[in-house]
Amino acid sequence: MAYSNIFDRETTKTVLKRLSALQPDTQPQWGKMNAAQMLAHLNVAYDMTYGKLPVNYGFFTRFMLKMFVKGVVVGEKPYAKNNRTAPQFVIADERDFQKELAALKENINKTETLGAAHFEGLENLSFGPLNSKQWSNLFQKHIEHHFEQFGI
Repeated sequence: MAYSNIFDRETTKTVLKRLSALQPDTQPQWGKMNAAQMLAHLNVAYDMTYGKLPVNYGFFTRFMLKMFVKGVVVGEKPYAKNNRTAPQFVIADERDFQKELAALKENINKTETLGAAHFEGLENLSFGPLNSKQWSNLFQKHIEHHFEQFGI
């Protein structure tokens, strides 16, 4: 499956329009997160990328992530339902829907504005340097997975 280019304005418009269909009481079709938790969960990837959430992996953990997880995260194949997630992506506490929604919109817009050139070769804390297509897949694939989860 080819994912839309997260750096394209039309993709951003489409994602934001679909996001507007999400309500605080929208129920997931699978999984344990509520809508606010899902938004917070999506924000983790951006927070890690933009330095708001520091992550320090040891050599062995980073090696394992590159060898066994990177292809799943940045590749073209969709995520399976109910996959395990990294500990920093687990959102178990209650979150403010409007706050998380505003943060996600800001993150999506910032990523598009920075553009593919900014992300080309940029170091990912988990996987090392990624090209812009891998970065686009990382963000857009995650969004698509959870939009499907919540039927948007």
